[in-house]
Amino acid sequence: MITHLRGKLVEKNPTYAIVECNGIGYFLNISLHTFSLLKDEENIFIYTDLLVKEDSHTLFGFAERAEREVFRLLISVSGVGASTARTMLSSLSPADVRDAIANGDVPTIQSVKGIGAKTAQRVILDLKDKILKVYDIGEVSQQSNNTNKEEALSALEVLGFTRKQSEKVVDKVLSQDTSLSVENIIKQALKNL
Repeated sequence: MITHLRGKLVEKNPTYAIVECNGIGYFLNISLHTFSLLKDEENIFIYTDLLVKEDSHTLFGFAERAEREVFRLLISVSGVGASTARTMLSSLSPADVRDAIANGDVPTIQSVKGIGAKTAQRVILDLKDKILKVYDIGEVSQQSNNTNKEEALSALEVLGFTRKQSEKVVDKVLSQDTSLSVENIIKQALKNL
């Protein structure tokens, strides 16, 4: 219904902004990302999303169109409300959220306060295909340490170790040094298995 506002920035706070348009003040819930991008200029342009519920009409503001699109995708996931989506966009940039979903990066999404493993997995499961399609990303290239990790895990499985057991040790090894080669990951892992 209300897709954007152009008006006078009356008040700016890390969680909200008030924009006056033709004598009407609009209260906008914003993320820290938008807060950091809003200039202290008098006249601003801001994208919005109006959430209508039985008991409230809540207006959210976004400095960039991309952030609004990610917000809309996030709130489409069962169990992810507007406040959780806003928290995600305050903790991570829209590009970080998009890339984490496209790469299936559960730990990054789970690093957001209030998001557990199940919610992070549901976000990725529900949105990965949409993100790849909307942003026209081919399968996103994994970081080299992820391919090294996969090769090391495969080698350890061939050596007779279970994947679950190997993964814990390999993650521990990579947390100390992410630039290790496949051979060094395997050597370090074997010392700890």
